[in-house]
Amino acid sequence: MKIEAVIFDLDGVIVDSEHVWDEVREELARERGGRWHDRAQADMMGMSSVEWSHYMHDVIGLAEPPEEIDAEVVRRMQARYAQRLPLVDGAVEAVRRLADAYRLGLASSSNRPIIDAVLEAAGIGGLFEATVSSEEVERGKPAPDVYLEAARRLGVPPERCAAIEDSANGIRAAHAAGMRVIAIPNRRYPPTADALAIADVVLDSLTDVVPSVLAPE
Repeated sequence: MKIEAVIFDLDGVIVDSEHVWDEVREELARERGGRWHDRAQADMMGMSSVEWSHYMHDVIGLAEPPEEIDAEVVRRMQARYAQRLPLVDGAVEAVRRLADAYRLGLASSSNRPIIDAVLEAAGIGGLFEATVSSEEVERGKPAPDVYLEAARRLGVPPERCAAIEDSANGIRAAHAAGMRVIAIPNRRYPPTADALAIADVVLDSLTDVVPSVLAPE
């Protein structure tokens, strides 16, 4: 089936930021007397802001309401990005290259203000016809909601979309949405073997994302 649209993840695909989220949330947890643990980063990867802020409150033990935790983490992330935007090598070029041949969408676990700020700073915001934050849908990744909503806003059937993902929960979300999944494993937080097994294509970098790998065999 012909691929009409490419839907990017943001964190780990366009911007090398999973470790920044991890550092900011751990810093906040330790400042506020939370119970940070080794599984926290993996547990929260792919969660929507509603989900991870509740996790920080309920599991990590921060006293503040989830809404306040969310707002403070976003504020700190924006401050970090204002100092330096850690774009993935080749990300901007890949977006521009694919925009010449496909309609583009974005399906991210990041908050809306962060999505908009990153795309604007990178100079690629105008290339995306639809961008969706998982805070705008019912469930975060690995549920397919954010990908299905991106396809809906594009007006393209999910099976005619290819998704570019780096994490286990992201791969599972795109697969559950019925999309062709292009996995570029996150080097800092590699996806599990069972998640990679359901990807249609596994690549080393965005440089390798060309029309021939987006088209089903």
